[in-house]
Amino acid sequence: MGEMIKRSFAPVFQEQGTYIYGSAFVTVTSVKVTPDLAQAKVYLSIFNADDKAAVLQKIVNHTHVLKQALAARIKNQVRRIPSVFFYFDETIDEMFKVDAMFKNIKTMYPPSVQEEE
Repeated sequence: MGEMIKRSFAPVFQEQGTYIYGSAFVTVTSVKVTPDLAQAKVYLSIFNADDKAAVLQKIVNHTHVLKQALAARIKNQVRRIPSVFFYFDETIDEMFKVDAMFKNIKTMYPPSVQEEE
């Protein structure tokens, strides 16, 4: 169910996104659905935006419109459309921070310097 919602939200954000949050690039990274299928937590990655929190707030403010667009896509596959909650997925940002730390370590300790054992 989560994967179906994830695949169905991608075109919804492509179609509705520019009207809601402008030129930011939003992708659905994962969807967690409760066991009773009543709620879906949608995790989003937001790129090309100066204020990611403002973009997420605009998306949250338009949850009803996005849920209607989702319902139009999956209404024939599910009995009940779950309540949708949007969250910011920080895993990609954390990956970039860790990558920058490794690059910093490589510049501090170049490969030509080897420890003696």
